[in-house]
Amino acid sequence: MYWMYLVLRRKLGRFLSGISTTRIIALAFALIICIGTGLLMLPVASRSGVGCSFRGALFTATSATCVTGLTLFDTWTQWSGFGQVVILGLIEVGGLGFMSAASVFVFLLRGRMGMKQRLVMAQSMSVDDMSGVIRLQKIVLAGSLGIQGTGALILALRFWPELGLKKAVRWGIFHSVSAFCNAGFDIMGCFDPGTSVMRYNRDPIVCLTLMALVVLGGLGFFVWEEVVRVREFRKMSVYTRLVLIITGVLLLGGTLAFAVLEWNNPGTIGEMNWFEKLLNAAFQSVTVRTAGFVAVDQAALTDASKGVSIVLMLIGGSSGSTAGGIKTVTILVMFLFLWTRARGREAVTVFKRTIPDSQVLDAMTICSIVVALAIFGGVFISATSGFSFADALYESASAIATVGLSAQGSANLSVSAQYLIILYMYFGRVGVLTISLGLLAADRTRDRFRYAETRLMIG
Repeated sequence: MYWMYLVLRRKLGRFLSGISTTRIIALAFALIICIGTGLLMLPVASRSGVGCSFRGALFTATSATCVTGLTLFDTWTQWSGFGQVVILGLIEVGGLGFMSAASVFVFLLRGRMGMKQRLVMAQSMSVDDMSGVIRLQKIVLAGSLGIQGTGALILALRFWPELGLKKAVRWGIFHSVSAFCNAGFDIMGCFDPGTSVMRYNRDPIVCLTLMALVVLGGLGFFVWEEVVRVREFRKMSVYTRLVLIITGVLLLGGTLAFAVLEWNNPGTIGEMNWFEKLLNAAFQSVTVRTAGFVAVDQAALTDASKGVSIVLMLIGGSSGSTAGGIKTVTILVMFLFLWTRARGREAVTVFKRTIPDSQVLDAMTICSIVVALAIFGGVFISATSGFSFADALYESASAIATVGLSAQGSANLSVSAQYLIILYMYFGRVGVLTISLGLLAADRTRDRFRYAETRLMIG
């Protein structure tokens, strides 16, 4: 038996050595989704004891692995304790990256990682430098477990008087992991299926804890490491400073926008006091940037608020984080380019540093692809499911940015639209990552020849 293991290991190593790291990441996520789908189809995974359909299991497994949060069923009502554990495992692996999970076993066994494994690990965290990747991975694992454990403890203590110790601990762990990984899954359906955290939207402990977990998960692993190591803002890298500034601006701007647009809306925050209004406006600003928890009825939002939500969804979190979307710095580079060109200049600069033209083009490429797919998805969903275009675009942007919010409910989508959402969730988590890595980390080849230039009328 041992020699068969050695032969299989050697053949698998040769097979993987011929595959690019980006394809390994994509295939690994697909394999995890397939395993999750099979487990969720088991009768033991359903609360009723009847196995879930393939489409329902695939939708849920994809949503959990891609840390999206869109669902066809209420998590508590549909899934048993075993099913919820499977979903939680998929969220953890999908949020931190499969290489983070694999590295746990390597560290525990005190094994060594080869160059290929280090490269995959670096790229799975959106880091293009392999130096210090093992140290960074250890910081990611320790920091992630520490943050999630702290969040679980706070939530468990809050739920304890209401739910009892055992259930409070389970709720604390599940919602802490889901929030930190920006997944948006919840098991609060035992009170009122499908309402997510609306039961606690006036509770500052629950809301602020979930918000803190979501923000920390969306900053990015590289940012964590540098903040812990450097600590002084002025000495941090340009990238880390930009992430911190943009995150703060988006959170504050989104809070103000939702507070103004929803202040007197009785369907959302109109009947709350001023503190609760600001709390829920801030929660909405946080959750639409890939978290997916619902504190107010998304269908009752004004069209203006839905528009702001879609923009924040598409921006998403930061590179190398548990969040999805175009990414904060990527969208900033695009706007800096537009501002530079509008002033008739060529060099794109920030903090007295010039951004390479290649990275500017990469940012424009990623933004164009994601926005184009979101619009196409909105048109397709509206045409096949009878949604208004605003609600259809809301669903499409939520899927491709791995947010998990829905205005009309994913269960009301047509079958074809549900499969499109599955593809969008996978692309939003894996496709954007692999495209980004392919653009940013690949060695660019020079064209062997160029055609003569021609001048076109622009604008």
